[in-house]
Parts: sequence; C-alpha cells; structure tokens
Amino acid sequence: MSFDLVIFDCDGVLVDSEVLSCTSLAALLTEVGLPTRSDEAMARFLGRSVTAIAEDFQTRLGRPLPDDFLPRFRADVMARMQRDLTAIPDIAEVLTALTARGQRFCVASSSERPRLDLALSLTGLAPFFENRVFNAAMVARGKPAPDLFLHAAQTLSADPARCLVIEDSLAGVQAGKAAGMIVWGFTGGSHYQNVAGAEMLAAAGADRLFKRMKEFDPAGV
Repeated sequence: MSFDLVIFDCDGVLVDSEVLSCTSLAALLTEVGLPTRSDEAMARFLGRSVTAIAEDFQTRLGRPLPDDFLPRFRADVMARMQRDLTAIPDIAEVLTALTARGQRFCVASSSERPRLDLALSLTGLAPFFENRVFNAAMVARGKPAPDLFLHAAQTLSADPARCLVIEDSLAGVQAGKAAGMIVWGFTGGSHYQNVAGAEMLAAAGADRLFKRMKEFDPAGV
C-alpha cells in the first residue's frame, strides 16, 4: 500500500540518544533517593515524557520530584547531546529518498521541544522536517496513548489507517497501534545492542521489525 504519511519517532529512530538520556536519568534519580540503573530507566521510561517520570516518582516514593530535578535533567541531557549525539546511520539518505519520492513524513516525539529541536539541529536533520514537528506537549496524553500520532495525522490531513509509524519503544508501538496505524519497530539504536528489543516490540504489536535504515522502504509494503 502507499501511505498518506510516515511518522518518525525521534530518539532512537532519527538520533541515537536513548543511552545518553537513560544514563543521565538513572544517575539523577539515584541522587534524589530512587536508586536506578540505566537499564532500569530504559525499561521504565523509554519513549515516554518527563511528565511520566514525575508521575512515576510520585507514585513510588509518595513525594514529588525535587523542584530542580527536571531542569537539571534537561540541562544534563542537552549537554551530553552536545558532546556525543549522532544521527542513526543512513537516516539522512532515507529522508532524502522519501523527499525525492514525494512521500510526506513528520516527526512525533515524547521529547520536549527544545531538546527535540537541538537533536534535529545537531544531526543536520532539521531541514527535512520544517514545520512538521510534533511533540507530547501538544496533546493531553503522551505515549502510550494515541493522542500525539492522531494529532499529527489530523494536522497533516492524513487518514490514520494509511499512516506508517516508525518506533523503537514499547510505549511508541502501543501508541501507534492504539491510533489504528501500521507500526514498524526499529531496533538499530545503540540502546538495543544487548537487549532483546525485537521480541519486546513484536509482543507490543509491531507489524514489522527492522534493524538498519538501509532496510527501510515504505514503497515495498
């Protein structure tokens, strides 16, 4: 089939940022009284928003995150990105090919807009997306709720049943399927080097799995 719209997640799909983010989050949660390993942070928060982090902390410890936690987390992640962020291999070539083909695409991410803009800018991917950038602050509920994907589809006049979502997280796959979209799970980020990501995404309902962006061809469905 042909697609009205291809919707890319950002972290772990366009940019290789998940290890940077989860390492930072685990260290800061441990500092404020919730001992957390990087792999635990990844399992619990991969693909989710900072609101989910705050809600989880409140539920588990019965108190809110310290007032300075989220600003510190944001600053630390962005500093790590400035030093170490890279694009997912071959993603620029994929986006170039989609543009040449006339295939519409956008990004829909749980990240806050300053971090999302920085990630796209640092990796040179921002020009591909122009004003087709969506994030969790635009909707009432973040992933795994379908709201963000449905908002992107509605804004760009796309039929959800004819949208293809590219996701690397359990929450993202669940959100795409809840939106009635076709979802492909991507496991090429460095955070999946030692994790059985394919099995997790398949169990969440991913319609197809792939590990290298060179394998991505929506016209071959």
